[in-house]
Amino acid sequence: MDLRPYLDELERFADGQLSEAEQEAFELRLAQDEKLNAAYEAYEQFTADLRWVAGHETLRNRLRNLDKRLDQRQVALASIQTRSRTNRTRWIVVAAVAVLVLAAGLWLLVRPRPLDAEEAWARYYVPDPGLTEVAAQATNTPLMVEAMRQYRDGHYPAALHSLRRVAAANVGDDTLLYYTGVVLLRHNEAGAARSYLTRATQQPASALAGKARYHLAMAQWRTGQVPQARTNLQTVAADPQNPYQLHAQQVLRAQVLLPRD
Repeated sequence: MDLRPYLDELERFADGQLSEAEQEAFELRLAQDEKLNAAYEAYEQFTADLRWVAGHETLRNRLRNLDKRLDQRQVALASIQTRSRTNRTRWIVVAAVAVLVLAAGLWLLVRPRPLDAEEAWARYYVPDPGLTEVAAQATNTPLMVEAMRQYRDGHYPAALHSLRRVAAANVGDDTLLYYTGVVLLRHNEAGAARSYLTRATQQPASALAGKARYHLAMAQWRTGQVPQARTNLQTVAADPQNPYQLHAQQVLRAQVLLPRD
């Protein structure tokens, strides 16, 4: 599908650069314009494919570098063993050196290494499990029930499509904003998720505001907004009523909040 007519809008929407009014207008068009909706789903799939390729290329490069280091150590050990045959004393010395080199190499391979930003985020982020089947049924909104099933099954684009068809009057603005943000974050669209989660934290007297603040902090960390993420996590960590309090405290204690590469 030709994405060029929609590319600018799709990128701004995915990065959370639209104003609130533009965001709402765009979401309305998504629900009404089949071509725009198809372009959005194709764009999401395209960006997901790019991330998949990038991840595999990074792993391939790491394995290639590891093989190179192992080859270099093997050549060095072979050279040491050849020279050691000329003199018994020298052989003992060289053997001791070889043992030290092997031990050092093994230590380098197995020693704990600091997590990079991507690994740390994946380790410490605790996703929302979504509404249970019973809780979703209690909303009396079939589209919400379907969206939660799709979310729990990992079908995030389909869940987003269903959520965008749910009327806020049926489930509440805070619920719709919160779960849209959560699904976007699980779909690796942290930039777009920030807009929804920010508004979810601002809903007056909402029971979801505290949970939304945790996911907003993780979305900010994911997109490199480390100071904002730390501030929000400190707020969550200090709130005994927040179900994510212990998880926020764990992230802060681990000191893994790093800017995104």
